Amino acid sequence: MSRSHGLPGEFGADAWAAPARTPLYYPDAVTLAPGADRAALVSRINTAVPGATVKDSFADLDLAEAGFHVLFDAQWLHRPASGPARAPGLSWDVVRDPATLRAWALAWDGGDGNADVFRPALLDDPATFVLAGRSADGRVLAGAVASRSDQVVGVSNVFGLDGSPDAAWPGVLDTVHELFPTLPVVGYEQGEDLTVAVRHGFEPVGPLRIWLHSQ
Repeated sequence: MSRSHGLPGEFGADAWAAPARTPLYYPDAVTLAPGADRAALVSRINTAVPGATVKDSFADLDLAEAGFHVLFDAQWLHRPASGPARAPGLSWDVVRDPATLRAWALAWDGGDGNADVFRPALLDDPATFVLAGRSADGRVLAGAVASRSDQVVGVSNVFGLDGSPDAAWPGVLDTVHELFPTLPVVGYEQGEDLTVAVRHGFEPVGPLRIWLHSQ
């Protein structure tokens, strides 16, 4: 996502970080190993601009002394590779063109005014797949983003226009299995969205924490 905005980040020994503020809803740094060096991590991001966030992937950092507070706690999720989830009602496919991406982003955003966070350059990333569930007349009614690695498929931004991801998950899982039948699915959720994901076959496997810099 950061690359699609012209903001490439850098990988270090224990964290990924972006020196400039990242797009809305996306972290400025992500820890990649337990016990990351707090001072080194904070020095790699821009805390002068409001809204800097850190994804503490192991929920083991204390960033309060660096001016952060906990935005929320969540659970990492894992779902083994398995058969299709049987998703009736919508036609699911991968978004391939900017016009469809725009329609997807507007549906995802729900009128909050943040649809521009999803830019056409995202479609050029070979490891990123924007999934759309469409009605018979072509309207985007549900969706998600799948990010493939060699070992897993990460799923995020799951939404349904009925206000709940419950109706979207079967189609998302069905499409992911069709694309990558041997790969397990991972992600993270909190609150009711966590309950919904567990209902669709995910297992919580560990905590994470999102920190927000206080101004």
